[in-house]
Amino acid sequence: MSNRSYKVRFYDTEIYRGKRKTSYTVRWSVNGRRHGQSYATSALAESFRATLRVAANNGEPFDMDTGLPVSHATSASEATNYEFALQYVDMKWPRISANNRKNTAKALTKVTLALLRTELPDRFDPIDVRRALREYAFNKLRRDEAPPEVRTVLSWIARNSLPMTAWEDTKRVDAVLQALDTLLDGSPAAASSVKREQRILNVAMKYAVRQKILTANPLPKGKEEGAAPKVAEAVDKRSLLNPGQVARLLAWIADRPRTGHRLHAFFATLYYAGLRPEEAVALRVSATTLPAEGWGELLVHTAEPEVGSQWTDDGRVHETRDLKGRAEGDTRPVPAHPALVAVLRDLIKRDGLQPGDLFFPGEKGGLLAGSVFRRAWNKARKAVLPEHEYESPVGKRVYDLRHTCLTTWLNHGIPPAQVAEWAGNSVPVLLATYARCITGQLAELQQRIEGPQRLPAGPAPSMPVPKPGSTPAPRRRA
Repeated sequence: MSNRSYKVRFYDTEIYRGKRKTSYTVRWSVNGRRHGQSYATSALAESFRATLRVAANNGEPFDMDTGLPVSHATSASEATNYEFALQYVDMKWPRISANNRKNTAKALTKVTLALLRTELPDRFDPIDVRRALREYAFNKLRRDEAPPEVRTVLSWIARNSLPMTAWEDTKRVDAVLQALDTLLDGSPAAASSVKREQRILNVAMKYAVRQKILTANPLPKGKEEGAAPKVAEAVDKRSLLNPGQVARLLAWIADRPRTGHRLHAFFATLYYAGLRPEEAVALRVSATTLPAEGWGELLVHTAEPEVGSQWTDDGRVHETRDLKGRAEGDTRPVPAHPALVAVLRDLIKRDGLQPGDLFFPGEKGGLLAGSVFRRAWNKARKAVLPEHEYESPVGKRVYDLRHTCLTTWLNHGIPPAQVAEWAGNSVPVLLATYARCITGQLAELQQRIEGPQRLPAGPAPSMPVPKPGSTPAPRRRA
């Protein structure tokens, strides 16, 4: 291997005498790279030094990274970080969703580049290197399809990846965490992305410990520096829409040619029923109850998140998944507002939909693409909202329609447990997410506690009686 050398040189043992203890450090170098190992006693230091000398005298090569003879190699020194990352991806691939596969590849790409022996050569474009790792090396389905230029990059990465012993160096760990915190242009990454990638890396490190490649998880925990940053989980109240804004936006979208009426019904479903976009695109006519008058019901049982064809087993852009946070095959009934019932009934009649049809197919059939409805929503905001509102967070994401719906339910007295059931959330997550958006109940709540906290009326406090012959103390001014 290129990181082994027979050129070993030994130096005098260093003795450090501190106030509390004395340490003995064995010093040696491998091909000019210096190493040291400290011991509490002179005997232990000399024993270790003698072991190294015997290996050198026997003509055994030494590892330049660890400084140890190859006979002392551990599992961590035998495998490079890149090799471990490939092994980890192959182990996790069949067990995780397509979206998780993509996020895992992104995290491992940053880690791999942070644990190289040397800087990338000038002939490699950093963007191309990241793409080679993310789209091919850490994609089990495409690894063998890598074009020649990608194979050249990955071959260089394989030769220059540090061994897993690099995780025992706190400076290397700090470099990895810094890489997760930073985008390619050097700007800070979003806190949610950093937290997600640190969580992925933490699972990978636990796997390394279970495989006895590492002896302990090297990532900091709790409040240690470098631990996962806090992420604001609560919805920004400024992102919520009022009924007037929603009405104008939906009216503008409905007037679009060809697919405007369908997108109008799609966004209305998010606003009135609080579905997630990936749940709405999977909604079929047979999963709804739409009476001629009054309330109806949507039976949500499938989600179709859009993750990219390169990450799904069947090559489809969307991945068919069970409901988020629910058991396999579970369903979730959601009430359909009378206004939504009317919109969906009109859509069925206009498009001639059959029970097995999707409510909101794409223009060419199949599932509605996220790029299509996001682009339509952004155009509607720009056309309808005043400039200051368009530049603000109000309704900036399609998902804000769901936030507006759930907040409306909570603000008008629907119990949180019921809202959580309709929304497909747990009660703690629901309250943590929407706590800052609950309004309109302050006066009633104040009235509830005003009486119970009022103190009972009692005798006025008596003034102290001065003793005979004493001068009363002057009153203090307020």
